[in-house]
Amino acid sequence: MDVIKATEIAHALYRSHGDKAEALAAQREHHYRDVGDSEEATYWRTIRGSIRQMRGANQS
Repeated sequence: MDVIKATEIAHALYRSHGDKAEALAAQREHHYRDVGDSEEATYWRTIRGSIRQMRGANQS
């Protein structure tokens, strides 16, 4: 897994989709897990984590 590439994808998704980017990454993660591609699912989980870090902590 290329962490730098995953971070670049996370930034691009966040720039283009804003707060919906994390949900998109989660959908792709679930899709790949459902079709049995655990490596790709893990990659999208990493992307999702990067997006979550960009968004910052939830505020109450």
